[in-house]
Amino acid sequence: MNYNEVLENAKKNIGELCKACPVCNGVACKNKIPGPGAKGVGDTAIRNYSKWQEIRVNMDTICKNKTVDTSVELFGKKFEYPFFAGPVGAVTLHYSDKYNDVTYNDVLVSACAEKGIAAFTGDGTDPNVMIAATKAIKENNGIGIPTVKPWNIDTIKEKLTLVKEANSFAVAMDIDAAGLPFLKNMTPPAGSKSVSELSEIVKEAKVPFIVKGVMTVKGALKAKEAGAYAIVVSNHGGRVLDQCAATAEVLGEIVDAVNGSMKVFVDGGIRSGTDIFKALAMGADGVLICRPFVTAVYGGDKEGVKTYIDKLGAELKDTMAMCGAFSISDITRDMIRY
Repeated sequence: MNYNEVLENAKKNIGELCKACPVCNGVACKNKIPGPGAKGVGDTAIRNYSKWQEIRVNMDTICKNKTVDTSVELFGKKFEYPFFAGPVGAVTLHYSDKYNDVTYNDVLVSACAEKGIAAFTGDGTDPNVMIAATKAIKENNGIGIPTVKPWNIDTIKEKLTLVKEANSFAVAMDIDAAGLPFLKNMTPPAGSKSVSELSEIVKEAKVPFIVKGVMTVKGALKAKEAGAYAIVVSNHGGRVLDQCAATAEVLGEIVDAVNGSMKVFVDGGIRSGTDIFKALAMGADGVLICRPFVTAVYGGDKEGVKTYIDKLGAELKDTMAMCGAFSISDITRDMIRY
């Protein structure tokens, strides 16, 4: 199976709201929620993608020809590539009933683990979303990162019990999900968290805690103060706030501000191995990609996911070789230009 076949198959299976576009740039789906789009006009998702395209790579092939090594060590584990599948929950609501949260996570988590990376899994108003996600992670020897919504503390503690039972090596909270329309006025309640509230959650987790949804230096330093092991520079795929900056616009200043004191990941509009290279050159420790992995599952099940991982990996290796970087640590900021 090649990636074009994955896309063609996905169009038949993924429902009416996602178009399984050749490049997932936020244009065709725009403001479709439920669905892959955004509330409001959806301009932030489009900006996420376009700003990565404004960054160019500096080619340099006057160097010793060596084998490219894309592996990276994070969370005390070695991964084949510095990218992860991003979290998605309630796939039947947002896409189609070809998969539910149990079958989707079974496919995604296992395929990623078999290819040497890890999947972040989603959460939702239905408790079974987290139950299914953590079950899939447990069955794959803890290789996966559950992502908890910013519920009230009692609900979070219940979810963290599931995380512990799954033996996951880390846990995340997509704190920017506080802006999702379908979490407003819900039971259990969800919303933003103070530094002290976040600190309590970090201590309760007992494993490295990742705060996903940081878009400012101020926010990054507050996550650090709360004790987070890592942050994800993210605006929830551009889904929660119109007129928000693109992740590519703020990543560099956040990396500089934390100065190696915590791991920094980034998502939002990253769609190729070359985009991954750009993010690493800006100082990110790793990258999350979400919606194209949904397309990969709906377009080819485990084989579709593995095909997409191979595609990204090949593009990253090629970019590294053509820019004179033969390991992830070789990638530096002078290898890109704005």
